[in-house]
Amino acid sequence: MSKLRITWIKSGIGYEESQRKTLQSLGFHRLNQSVVLNDSNSVRGMINKVRHLVKVEEELGKTK
Repeated sequence: MSKLRITWIKSGIGYEESQRKTLQSLGFHRLNQSVVLNDSNSVRGMINKVRHLVKVEEELGKTK
């Protein structure tokens, strides 16, 4: 399964509470933090809601 590296790059202050709660649901605690999550429809939906506040990169798999 592919993974996504999501980085929080812009503050949620001044945006709707639902967008701030979406950032929390993605696992963010502080600005410029990155989280790695499995790529799924629910994660893609959350990213879409806060796409103006985050940066998304596809995590490359490591081969043995």
